[in-house]
Amino acid sequence: MSTISRLARSMWHQLEPVHAAVYFAWRTAPLGTAGPHLVSAAYYSFSPAMIAEHVPAIWATASPAEVLTARLEAVDHLYRDWLGDQLTSPALAEAAELARSAAESITTPGRPLAAANLDQPWPAEPHLALWQAATILREHRGDGHLAALQAAGLDGCESLVSFAAIGAAPVETFAGRGWNSEEWAAAAERLRERGLIDSDGLATEAGRALRDQVERMTDELAAAPWRGLGEERAQRLAQLNGPVLGAVFEAGVLPMTSTLGIATVKAPD
Repeated sequence: MSTISRLARSMWHQLEPVHAAVYFAWRTAPLGTAGPHLVSAAYYSFSPAMIAEHVPAIWATASPAEVLTARLEAVDHLYRDWLGDQLTSPALAEAAELARSAAESITTPGRPLAAANLDQPWPAEPHLALWQAATILREHRGDGHLAALQAAGLDGCESLVSFAAIGAAPVETFAGRGWNSEEWAAAAERLRERGLIDSDGLATEAGRALRDQVERMTDELAAAPWRGLGEERAQRLAQLNGPVLGAVFEAGVLPMTSTLGIATVKAPD
């Protein structure tokens, strides 16, 4: 695993929690009034049937523009509460500047969620700019992760079954992705036929190797903004982001066990 790929993974662990405090309609809104097929394509591991229960109905409740306004207001409220006097610190302003520089350096072909968030206007306040940059960088990585899953021949449900099989999170943690028990069982059977999981649902050596391939490719595809920023400036961003990261975890808004893979996926060698 190259130095820049390790850096990409390290920065993901730094910035993913900064983004992950808000989700579903708020994550979709940059795409506009997206329909169920577009949202399913962008989310990949969520059940299309579950998505169809909410999309496009969510846009009758609030337009994408209203959702975008609401999500920024919510982030503003949360981070003002969590960070207090740190909001006006030079360190936060520097972190926002570095993160924005990394975010604006990305290329967007094949990365619809990253591109949609990059199209949003930049907030003036450093804490909001930092959150928006973290969101763009997170989606840039996520879009690349979907490409890595496809390259590995894993469909949406199989990607979750194989992830659970390596012990990344308990099976029940994935219930929020909307797949029913029959769909989960069918995906598991397909993976067994490929020799990727055993009869107990645990990853075989081949299954672990395939998941390592996915993670390695994800890191490589996520490396460009950190290569552009440079290792020294990226490490500086990680240092400056430390208090923000700590505030998010101390707030208790992120579950101890989740499907995000933060601090659970071992970096491939």
